[in-house]
Amino acid sequence: MNDPQVSIILRSFNEGWALRETLPALQNQDYKNLELIVIDSGSTDGSVELIKQAHPRHFIQIKSEDYNPSRVMNHGMQLARSEFGIFLNADATPQGANWLRHLVEQLQNPTTAAVFGRQIPRPDCKAVFACDYERCFGINRESARWGHFFSMVSSGLRKDIWVKRGFLENMQYSEDDEYTRWCRAQGYQVVYCPEAVVMHSHNYTPQQAYKRSFGEAKALAAVWTGTPAAFNWFRTVLLGWLSDARHDFRFCLSHQRLHEFPHALRIRGQQRRAKLAGFRAGWAFYRQ
Repeated sequence: MNDPQVSIILRSFNEGWALRETLPALQNQDYKNLELIVIDSGSTDGSVELIKQAHPRHFIQIKSEDYNPSRVMNHGMQLARSEFGIFLNADATPQGANWLRHLVEQLQNPTTAAVFGRQIPRPDCKAVFACDYERCFGINRESARWGHFFSMVSSGLRKDIWVKRGFLENMQYSEDDEYTRWCRAQGYQVVYCPEAVVMHSHNYTPQQAYKRSFGEAKALAAVWTGTPAAFNWFRTVLLGWLSDARHDFRFCLSHQRLHEFPHALRIRGQQRRAKLAGFRAGWAFYRQ
């Protein structure tokens, strides 16, 4: 066996419905030299039984109220015996037998600190969120032109670089964004691997969309290099909402889903208000 060992670090919480697809997909990978590390946050839906059947090398169970993403991911990397830590969310199902191999190949470059794969939405994904996946991971993805973009859902890290600092455990959101920004600042590469595909998506309620955007914007304040004045009602909420609406309208029109456009407008309104409120809260928390 010439393939170097890799450690798959799986995070789960009440996602048994997805684990019934994700765990077999891992077993069917053509890359066999791996160990499985699972950290479960108090699942009560039968996930525990499914995970035990997969015979992970480590199975860590914590209380749901004790979940901190940075702490959990740091713990997973500490447990990993290999030099490559591959992260996968329980509800992200690898598509094809070479998902893992593609990620590992990228990490063999000693200057690559992190790699992340492509995500495609599930068939039931609402248009407003499917539009985001197209902008982030599509063939002509806009995220390639953004200042920085990374997703931990399906990704990999080199341990020799992670040991130099790891994830900041005072962050509850966007800890992966902050860590990979740090990696780039140190001169390392952060690579997108579109060949490594998983199926993954969420249909957030308006309240959930607000909470997530608030948390992400609060975390953004910790790494923001501009002035806080750049975040204001006119630019962040109004103009941002209009820009989002334009993208959503084009997506809904091209995919014959115009009936979902009013729902998209509502979700974007929540997200934009949350972004402004979250950034202001984050600026006060991290900078003042």
